[in-house]
Amino acid sequence: MSSTSVYAPSTKVEEVETRTIACIVDNEPGVLARVVGLFASRGYNIECLTVAETDEKKHRSRITIVTSGTPSILEQIELQLQRLVPVRRVAFVTGNPFAIERELALFKVVAKGDKRLEAMRLADIFRARAIDVSATSFIFELTGAR
Repeated sequence: MSSTSVYAPSTKVEEVETRTIACIVDNEPGVLARVVGLFASRGYNIECLTVAETDEKKHRSRITIVTSGTPSILEQIELQLQRLVPVRRVAFVTGNPFAIERELALFKVVAKGDKRLEAMRLADIFRARAIDVSATSFIFELTGAR
């Protein structure tokens, strides 16, 4: 008897990719919990998550999720998101020629005296922008491509 089965798992090795997914959803209580619950119940990881209302009159919001997985897992995520009732549209942002993806970092530097001048000089070198300044600290914003 042969140990190989016609139903044996595929030996094809797929590379893990990181993708950004945008979902347009009805803005109602519990929608975010349902979307996040879909990821949690299937063991998928969310690396980054943002939510914002996009259309106040239609009560719609956009949920942007950064996740990673093999192409087949990412396809399953998309199909499962589309099946949720409050989800209106699902689109992969990664790979779209019209999409702009940026990373954002906010960091606080506590400094006095000459250290404040050094902090400002370093921020200028890396093109960071001071968005909050107090007598003892700065909060810098730094953006860049992935």
